[in-house]
Amino acid sequence: MIDIQNVSKRYGDAVAVQDLSLTIPRGEFTVLIGGSGSGKSTTLKMINRLIEHDSGRILFNGEEIRRFRPEEIRRRMGYAIQSTGLFPHWTVGRNIATVPQLLGWPAARIAARVDELLHLLGLPPDEFRERRPHQLSGGQQQRVGVARALAADPEVLLMDEPFGALDPITRGALQEEMRRVHRRSGKTIVLVTHDIDEALGLATRLVLLDQGRIVQAGTPAELLTRPANDFVRDFLGRSERGIKLLGLQTVASRLRPGETAEGEPLQAEGSLREALSQFVAHGSERLPVVDAHGRPAGALHFADLLRPAA
Repeated sequence: MIDIQNVSKRYGDAVAVQDLSLTIPRGEFTVLIGGSGSGKSTTLKMINRLIEHDSGRILFNGEEIRRFRPEEIRRRMGYAIQSTGLFPHWTVGRNIATVPQLLGWPAARIAARVDELLHLLGLPPDEFRERRPHQLSGGQQQRVGVARALAADPEVLLMDEPFGALDPITRGALQEEMRRVHRRSGKTIVLVTHDIDEALGLATRLVLLDQGRIVQAGTPAELLTRPANDFVRDFLGRSERGIKLLGLQTVASRLRPGETAEGEPLQAEGSLREALSQFVAHGSERLPVVDAHGRPAGALHFADLLRPAA
């Protein structure tokens, strides 16, 4: 899908990205993470030519991106940023329809696509279609920004710190929405963040950058269990790796089917990290587990959090 080959970018004497090579397969949720100045945002912007690379090659579906006109490649790659950039005097529906209208889609197709995306992102169309951006909360505006990036059904969705300005509760809700969008659409997503918990929770593949180079790439579990060096250990939180690993596993992976227990039930699809918090809050050794429909699924023991994953 996207193949970055020995790419470098400089700003005067400062090196932003240095000899970077990375392949992003179709359908993967890749998260670029690193500290300030690590090159993650520059890398993202070079993919859709918001910034031109100095050397190396970037291939999109096997073709060098410089063979495409910039406007063409940007139509094939949706782009969502922290500041949503919504047009303030346009309705939500018209904001989402921006690119499809430029592409000359029929009005009926545009209207159907707007409603489809509003449903997908938890904004009932009859309630939100005619609102203006100032009538929305920050989280709702961010959802509309994501919907606009997805409107023309792009092959790739690029996201640069999209949830950074939101409060923790809204941010968590939108992260869950993005996991759901990825599961349902199979879209290739590349997201930049400096938040390690966000990265671990969203990524199917994590790419840790430092000083314009890749330090380590792999699944979140691989980076947590087999860090390449001390930089990776320290960045992920040397003393918190066990807790972060619990965040990657579901209650369903450890529950004991058929058992019963007293107390506030855990969700089977919730994380073991969330379960740990509930165990501590209630001082329990065992809690009931329910499925997505609220039906009893078994029980989870506190001791089960300590045993290795199957």
